[in-house]
Amino acid sequence: MKPFQSLLLFVFTVLSIHTVSAQYGNGYGGGYNNGYGRGGGGMDRSMTNQSSQQQSKPKETPVEEVAAQIVEQMKPEVNLDELQAIAITNVLAESIREQGILLKNENSSQDQKMEQIKALREETNKKVNAFLNPDQKDKYTSFMENFKEVKKSKSKNKKKKNSKEETKETLEETSKPTE
Repeated sequence: MKPFQSLLLFVFTVLSIHTVSAQYGNGYGGGYNNGYGRGGGGMDRSMTNQSSQQQSKPKETPVEEVAAQIVEQMKPEVNLDELQAIAITNVLAESIREQGILLKNENSSQDQKMEQIKALREETNKKVNAFLNPDQKDKYTSFMENFKEVKKSKSKNKKKKNSKEETKETLEETSKPTE
């Protein structure tokens, strides 16, 4: 019985020491900041700054996913088969990627960017039309016109929503009593 008690006492002591040392930063992600000041409840301040930066910046959807969504909307309206859908998805993904690069280019003026995007759009339409038969080309043209209208109405709704929020904020600020 004595060796069993000794073993049990030894295991308990080792586990207790391990738990106590883990709280003071000797394992498990830093514990109480190595046991010395700074507070923060064990959370590093750099971690909180990173999380707030991530929240303010929206996630970018991968270009392949965006292109796939567009083609999924296009499939029934243009009567695309699977091979056409794959080819057009690749063309659209490449176009969206290039458009992102053009928009991020700080060396070009706004007018230059618009011209480059217009040329890219025309080139993309030519590539897409190469995969379509004459009947599908007409349907594709009407689909793209409708698609542009939907995008314009969404952007107008965003602008209206933003202007309403700005107006509301301005009213709240002006209605506050001054001290």
